[in-house]
Amino acid sequence: MILITGSSGQLGHALVTLCTARGIEFKAVARPEFDFEHPETVAACFEAARPDMVINAAAYTAVDKAETEHAAAVAGNHLGPLALARLCEEAGIPFIHVSTDYVFDGNKAAPYMETDPTGPTGIYGVTKRDGEEAILASGANAVILRTAWVYAAHGKNFARTMLTAGRKMPVLRVVGDQRGTPTAAVDLATAILAIAETLDAGWDEKYRGIFHATGAGETTWYGFACAIFEEATKLGYAAPEVQAINTADWPTPTRRPPDSRLDCSKLTETFGVTLPDWRVSLPGVVRGLLAHDTAG
Repeated sequence: MILITGSSGQLGHALVTLCTARGIEFKAVARPEFDFEHPETVAACFEAARPDMVINAAAYTAVDKAETEHAAAVAGNHLGPLALARLCEEAGIPFIHVSTDYVFDGNKAAPYMETDPTGPTGIYGVTKRDGEEAILASGANAVILRTAWVYAAHGKNFARTMLTAGRKMPVLRVVGDQRGTPTAAVDLATAILAIAETLDAGWDEKYRGIFHATGAGETTWYGFACAIFEEATKLGYAAPEVQAINTADWPTPTRRPPDSRLDCSKLTETFGVTLPDWRVSLPGVVRGLLAHDTAG
């Protein structure tokens, strides 16, 4: 049985949906029942579930707020996941944890390998990096997946923000000098369950460590926005004009990596898992977002 934490988020929701459809036994938990800021809930949920594997999709993800909510970010991205990893280590079960491209500064100008030095530029990235290191040091049979630009038809994300803003404003200004890869939550969830199936067949030391897991291909936030509206117009959405701007024109409390592309070849080589090109999954997610917002 798999314990899925953070089930109310976009990745957790996708995992629950897929497990339900496939008949995979799971227990899903989220706040307030499971809350990294309240360590006693972590232990209680683990003991109640008695899982054979844990997939941690829970995290503190408010990138800019992390600069002023340091304690909450540390709890959600470092100390909380570490406590969960230790429980898995004590129980002798695998632990799949999700991390982020924000552990890098984005200055490499080429896709990052898992072995590249980290250099987070904000508290969010620092706490995610510290969480990675602590989990690996815990001795748990841990698979850490760094991903990026996650979006879905469920939850808060860039695609929903664009579609919502596009209904209100005739012109949108979107950053065009930050490069990365959009990752559909359903694709990441599919990859995670494929990894889980491999782990369930038996542990191998080559599985321990960090792997990059994003959609294939690359774009900018501006390019992503244009692609979202291109798909939406096919469904009758009246798209706004989209203008590309520079990062300097859109200041934020946390500096974003200018180029956070991740090389995912290690994931393919080790687990035989490759996420689809980001363009492949976009139409279905946009369709889901528009259907959900119309129904709502």
